[in-house]
Amino acid sequence: MKIRTTHLPGLLVIEPTVFSDHRGCFFELWNRETYRTQGLSADFVQDNVSQSVKNTIRGMHYQLAPYAQAKLVQVLKGRVLDVALDLRQNSPTFGQHFAIELSDENHLQFFLPRGFAHGFSALSEEVVFMYKCDNSYVREAERGINFNDPELGIDWKVDPDKAIVSPKDEVLPAFREAEMNFLFQED
Repeated sequence: MKIRTTHLPGLLVIEPTVFSDHRGCFFELWNRETYRTQGLSADFVQDNVSQSVKNTIRGMHYQLAPYAQAKLVQVLKGRVLDVALDLRQNSPTFGQHFAIELSDENHLQFFLPRGFAHGFSALSEEVVFMYKCDNSYVREAERGINFNDPELGIDWKVDPDKAIVSPKDEVLPAFREAEMNFLFQED
């Protein structure tokens, strides 16, 4: 497997080793020991799967500390634009985002440490999206930032007139009004 860093500290793109032949392919989705030897030591406690139709935008979601979640995400079917937004006060990249296309063809995984908001847009007709979390869901700690905040400047690669967004996500606060309580800590 190959691990690439991004311009946002702690945010990683992981390219698993894929074995392909005329039957299809095989790769490890997660192997605790393999990932730990590569420095990724999150202790995942929950796996989630979402299904979305084309033009769906989900996000930007997070949970406040101490219930924050690190996530390892991957597309099992289809193609998405996956976006992470740095919410860690004192981070050199606070308020900046990183976007990457994940698909069932490129098999890329995306690791988001605690302190990031997360969202994605469905670019294919159907998307099955999987994410591992290192902390359980806590409704009272759930927060979000409006995906369409012009200050963030995120290009979701979806025609705004065709975007499918939940009523809850449509009314999330702008970045400057959002509640967040994360601190940047250098390793």
